[in-house]
Amino acid sequence: MGVIKNKEELKFAIIGAGHGGTAMAGHLALLGFDVSLYNRTPERIQIIQHSGGIEILSDQSSIPQGFASLKVITSNLEEAIRDRDVLMVVLPATGHLSIAENMAPFLKDDQIIVLNPGRTGGALEVLNTIRKAGCRANVVVCEAQTLLYTSRSLNPGQTKIFRIKNSVPVAAIPAHKTPDVVKQLRVALTQFIPGDNVMKTSLDNIGSIFHPALTVLNAGRIESTNGDFEYYTEGVTPSVALVLEKLDQERVAVSESLGFRAMTAREWLYIAYDAAGKTLYEAMRNNRGYDGIKAPRIIAHRYISEDIPMSLVPIAHLGRLGEVETPAIDSIILLGSVMHGVDYWTMGRDVSRMGLEGMTLKEIRTFITEGDR
Repeated sequence: MGVIKNKEELKFAIIGAGHGGTAMAGHLALLGFDVSLYNRTPERIQIIQHSGGIEILSDQSSIPQGFASLKVITSNLEEAIRDRDVLMVVLPATGHLSIAENMAPFLKDDQIIVLNPGRTGGALEVLNTIRKAGCRANVVVCEAQTLLYTSRSLNPGQTKIFRIKNSVPVAAIPAHKTPDVVKQLRVALTQFIPGDNVMKTSLDNIGSIFHPALTVLNAGRIESTNGDFEYYTEGVTPSVALVLEKLDQERVAVSESLGFRAMTAREWLYIAYDAAGKTLYEAMRNNRGYDGIKAPRIIAHRYISEDIPMSLVPIAHLGRLGEVETPAIDSIILLGSVMHGVDYWTMGRDVSRMGLEGMTLKEIRTFITEGDR
């Protein structure tokens, strides 16, 4: 990495104009940063281009609100990332591989790529992909453990931010570059904190526990009400929470088998939202950040189509590396595959896509922490 840039020098590119991308672009612009916004399909950003920015709304007085002007709004990826210091990828994880392939020819030395979030193995997959594509630029690939925002796009030019998390760990490959990356990010977003390494941020992926199983277990209610209920409060009953806890136990065991400590879902809720409870059920019900978040309207939703292949499948594959069985996780992968009529095992992120094929556990730990294979 180069010298840490100040607020006047630092330039961001936001890759993706969905719920999270528009929230991040608008928030950074309202904080006074130079921001470009990219979306693959021009139709998605047509209204934003016409108005020159995004209107940010919030019920929280601590969150900047108003019209956020953006310097560049484009469907040309080269234009979006040209001369940008930090490339914030805010896309479904199913798009990480293709965006890495498309960015590879245009990347320059000292650029920072941050996946928001990486789900499980995202940074590993992106680094492996850009190197296989022939990119030799001295870039740093990182991932956030979760998305910084709880937000929804109300319409193409207006986004509401419900909550900004207290803290979100970020880790780089290799791990020794993380402190400088976080120092640069915190010039803009002080909520980012150093994560231990990308294996920990990947296996601290709490969305892998909450999203797929909660959607599968509420499938009947979602289809009968078109998602007209509060997803994280009404959708989490004591029995549903017991299933989530079992999934969480398997995730933590996989992490331990690889030599890393993953936080539990209850620990994460307290750190991210100040939500405490003696059980996962109590902690989720005590999280005011989830108030007002409705369930998906349909089962054909990214909580299955993204979170199963890009979160649960790689956790299960990593479990096999560490010789840990994951029967509850495997069952949700199977049920989601049946519901969608696809085989998420074959579509998912495996050790080959993460660039870990043929490596021993010792070699994996060394690569993640030191960058040497």
